[in-house]
Amino acid sequence: MSGEHTAFFYGTLMAPEVFFSVCYGDKLPPKAIRDLHTFTHANLNDHCRYRVQYADYPGVVPEKGRKVRGVYATGLTDANMKKLDYFEGSEYERVKVKVELLQKKDGKEVVGEVKDTNLYIFLCPKDLEKRDWDYGEFCRDRMSMWTRREWAFGDGGEDKATLNGAV
Repeated sequence: MSGEHTAFFYGTLMAPEVFFSVCYGDKLPPKAIRDLHTFTHANLNDHCRYRVQYADYPGVVPEKGRKVRGVYATGLTDANMKKLDYFEGSEYERVKVKVELLQKKDGKEVVGEVKDTNLYIFLCPKDLEKRDWDYGEFCRDRMSMWTRREWAFGDGGEDKATLNGAV
């Protein structure tokens, strides 16, 4: 359980409650688990985030001159990465990218360090709506469906349809 991996999250996983539900089966795990991870605002350049049709979540695709705001998560273990790979499924591919960490300076948010990290890039651009995914709308209207105690994510051994109750 090394915790040496990092990732840039730009959708549902930006909410720590969703991340913890996916990786630990509980939106509020013990403090000792929560303290293993940090979540820092960050930008991903030359990409754009769009809403996936008929879904609560977005996809990111390369797009020159655009920028995606998200979070840079640290402390991810091999087990966390396996669960995240399963959660993202075949619509996404894990790739390496560079992100700019954001920090507060004199009351303003400024670009800080640049970090190499993992990103789940969307593989089906034709399935994207041409509008940005709205994190505030997700938190307000849909997050409770993604963090229910009875809705846990497996380790890859189960069929997703069974996990989601669609038989």
